[in-house]
Amino acid sequence: MGKRLTDNITSKYQEAANCMTPKKARRKIVAYVESYDDILFWRSVLNRFEDDTRYFEVMLPSRKVLSRGKKSVLMNFIGDRIGPDMIACVDADYDYLMQGLTATSKKILESPYIFHTYVYAIENYQCYAESLHNVAVMVTLNDHAIFDFQAFLKQYSLICHPLFLWSVLAYRSNFYKDFSLTDFDHIVELSNFSIHSPMASLNHLRAKVERKVKYLQQHYPRHKASIRNLDIELQQLGVTPDTTYLFMHGHHVFDTIVAPVMTKVCNRLRMEREQEISRTAVHRTQMYNELSCYENSIADVKTMMKRNMGYVFSPLFQRLQHDISNYLSPTAEDAPNTPSPILS
Repeated sequence: MGKRLTDNITSKYQEAANCMTPKKARRKIVAYVESYDDILFWRSVLNRFEDDTRYFEVMLPSRKVLSRGKKSVLMNFIGDRIGPDMIACVDADYDYLMQGLTATSKKILESPYIFHTYVYAIENYQCYAESLHNVAVMVTLNDHAIFDFQAFLKQYSLICHPLFLWSVLAYRSNFYKDFSLTDFDHIVELSNFSIHSPMASLNHLRAKVERKVKYLQQHYPRHKASIRNLDIELQQLGVTPDTTYLFMHGHHVFDTIVAPVMTKVCNRLRMEREQEISRTAVHRTQMYNELSCYENSIADVKTMMKRNMGYVFSPLFQRLQHDISNYLSPTAEDAPNTPSPILS
């Protein structure tokens, strides 16, 4: 099959190809994703739905041109390209929270063959608080819980939540040029973070957030009621004040918040383990051998975070899997485009 034909395959073409295979052959469903980094995540979503009747092939939207990103994925599927045998899998970004107010949001929410992460992006799942201690163990091979990731990200979320509401409202009300996602990201960065005294950094963050919220309240007084209503609406969508980090800009949360904190925690755990080896070694040669063995066994923080799959237990991930289940086995009461419940 030539590249041109491959790039113009539609769901109907794939469905026809499946019909031509032997009766006992498994049905192939193509799942297009935004980038290489998304392949492992969506494989983790779709794995459980493979059986002796069907399997998924996860790939980029184009084999001829390395164009990636949500817009590329969706633009490739205008018309009848997608269908039962060809689906699109994308990051939610703010489109889930826009609730159909933009063309992209409307397309993502209404199509039964486009699936989204619910959280902003796959990076938010990789930062899932309940799984981060296990990531630290994978990196350092040290199970000493010296830092409470869950408590930290809860406090971080609670502090950011009031400003996050303004960020979403800015995109819903079309004044994002005055308060862009980049502006929001800059404000919610942490400074001078220490694992021994995280509250100092969080208190500094709180001051920055409160200043910006006050500024926005003064410059957009007509949106006071809108903020209250938006908070109620977003909570119905699963956005709670203590889990706001899951819906913030994923790359920013991963690269500038969680990964640096994880790095400091892991550096401390490595030092602790190395000190233990040095203290318990019988002689110098044994110490050097043990230290060398340990250094060869530890892993890179960001690599382990990207391989983290502890998010499979999160309610939002389970909601995503519920959507896939509905798509594969729809009923009159539970059609593919029916919003799935927030599972707890």
